[in-house]
Amino acid sequence: MSHQRTTQMLNSQDYKTLSLSAFGGALEFYDFIIFVFFSKVLGGLFFPADMPIWLSQLQTFGIFAAGYLARPFGGIVMAHFGDLFGRKRMFTLSILLMAVPTLLIGCLPTYVSAGYFAPVLLLLLRVCQGLAVGGEIPGAWTFVAEHVPKDKVGLACGTLTSGLTLGILLGSLISIIMQSNFNAEEMHSWAWRVPFIVGGIFGFIAMYLRRWLKETPIFLEMQKRAKVESSKKLPVWDVLSNHLPQIIISILLTWILSAGIMVVIVTSHVYLQGQFGFSEIDVSVSRLLATACLAIGAVIYGYLADKFSVGKVIAIGCLFATFAITTFFFSLSLGGNILYITYPIAGFSVGIVGAFPYYMVRAFPAKVRYSGVAFSFNISYAITGALTAFLIPILANFFSKYAAGFYVIAVFFFGAILGWYLIRKEKELAEDI
Repeated sequence: MSHQRTTQMLNSQDYKTLSLSAFGGALEFYDFIIFVFFSKVLGGLFFPADMPIWLSQLQTFGIFAAGYLARPFGGIVMAHFGDLFGRKRMFTLSILLMAVPTLLIGCLPTYVSAGYFAPVLLLLLRVCQGLAVGGEIPGAWTFVAEHVPKDKVGLACGTLTSGLTLGILLGSLISIIMQSNFNAEEMHSWAWRVPFIVGGIFGFIAMYLRRWLKETPIFLEMQKRAKVESSKKLPVWDVLSNHLPQIIISILLTWILSAGIMVVIVTSHVYLQGQFGFSEIDVSVSRLLATACLAIGAVIYGYLADKFSVGKVIAIGCLFATFAITTFFFSLSLGGNILYITYPIAGFSVGIVGAFPYYMVRAFPAKVRYSGVAFSFNISYAITGALTAFLIPILANFFSKYAAGFYVIAVFFFGAILGWYLIRKEKELAEDI
């Protein structure tokens, strides 16, 4: 029997848990994502000067993608200990494992002074970041879902997803501030280090704040009831043996999530500047608006998942996203201020990803929940996120300028189909949350 409250308003402890989790998640995701906002500068600093711009950018995105490839290992290991010894410990540890490499990236020597050691060191630190974020996001969803009343799980997960999105928002804001206050020479000389050093400091602040969080009631009850049983089998093996259908659906949902976040938000500057000719400042400001709308959308869709069938919410939300993203991409050739209208709407539509973790945390029972979400999410993101980050520059430079758009539109249309399929599967969701 679950110790979790059923229908009840959020109390002060719930708000504290949500706010500290979302704030910490935002700062940690900022540390992970700030890399891509300065990819152009990093490409010039960490690779030979005579290398073609597109190739240095491609290699920089390759290093960015390496962070995604490292996520499954970090996620599986941290989730294993999170399922056995507690969510809070791993939830806090992930912040430290992110803060240190981010701070070190800001202190790295560049290619001019260290030669090929510079990109190698950058790659290693990027892998360390990937290990940390692999445990953070699934851990955060599991943590908040097990703290709040049953009928607020969608709102909690949507709010947490919104908080992670605010990390991208913070990265966009820092990027605009840097562009507005430093010229190209200053940026390449020393200013590029500032966002990473600030990110490292942010991480230590977030780690300190998380000490005030409490372990989830569900884990504490589970630990009392099944201490001996929980130690007999590795949680991830239990997940693979008994929950394969849930893994597949969670992997597909993560694929849709990664396509929306990576193409519409994170790597948008590649095609908006390179193929459609928008200025750097227009791209940065409009992306800031789109990211803010995404954060709002994630909360709204999470709330709707509590009130209605999560399958219907996902189906309708993905259909709307398909329409909004299609409008966004095919309006870009019009130029002008259209970017400030269609981009925020597309960003809001991608907020449907705020409803996805509601399914994921409900798909697995408490004893393997962290491992189930972490395995599915990170395996999928490692493949789709890394490939997307690597392929977007290639598709944008050598194929149709709408190639990225075609990809993400097709993925969200598939998401609508998956949503209708989930309508029939909702009875299979775990009852212990």
